[in-house]
Amino acid sequence: MPRYERVLLKLSGEVLAGDKHFGLDFETVRRTGAEIAAVHNAGVALCMVVGGGNMLRGRDIEKLGIERVQADYMGMLGTVINALALQDVLEKLGVPTRVQTAIEMRAVAEPYIRRRALRHMEKGRVVIFAAGTGSPYFSTDTTAALRAAEMNVQCMVKGTKVDGIYNTDPRMDASARLLPSITYREALINNFQVMDASAFSLCMDNKIPILVINVLKWGNLVSMLVNGERIGTIVHDGELDLSDN
Repeated sequence: MPRYERVLLKLSGEVLAGDKHFGLDFETVRRTGAEIAAVHNAGVALCMVVGGGNMLRGRDIEKLGIERVQADYMGMLGTVINALALQDVLEKLGVPTRVQTAIEMRAVAEPYIRRRALRHMEKGRVVIFAAGTGSPYFSTDTTAALRAAEMNVQCMVKGTKVDGIYNTDPRMDASARLLPSITYREALINNFQVMDASAFSLCMDNKIPILVINVLKWGNLVSMLVNGERIGTIVHDGELDLSDN
């Protein structure tokens, strides 16, 4: 019996870029897909939200003179590219997958319908949510927190390229210390940049624990979600029993 039975995995676009700064590193996508398949095959019901930072970020291209709303829509299309790449990799591994988009594009994916997504998960399919919320000004982190609440998951996994949340930026401070457990309020007060404030707040309101891990380390997802090992950082409400994690 896996430690978690229903989980939302948020993958940043940077993860799918691997060592590149732009685009898709298909070796990394295949390796990540293989680990997702292992979690699925262990009996965990999975849904996912993918970012698009490896393609473009709305707030970045806004600096080039493009209107913010238009820039955000362009960023949403980047997440669809990532979702379709993940779908292809997963299905080649034998994992039944559906992509749902918040902006309708029926030729390549289903429109997001909550009850249909829940039904897919009940049937053992991995559901990948793309195009964010479909509205500008909302990040894919906020989308992930929203979909986590809508899908009634036990936890949300934030898959990144770092080992968890540190008390200071480990890239700037060699003495930075990994925080194995913090509360939502501590995350908000200290303005940790691993997720935006609206995403933390939404998870706090719905009591959804956030597990922050490095998904580029092979085995981390299986070790945490299936075997229940303590890896990375868990963000919770302070009342969570961590004794058996």
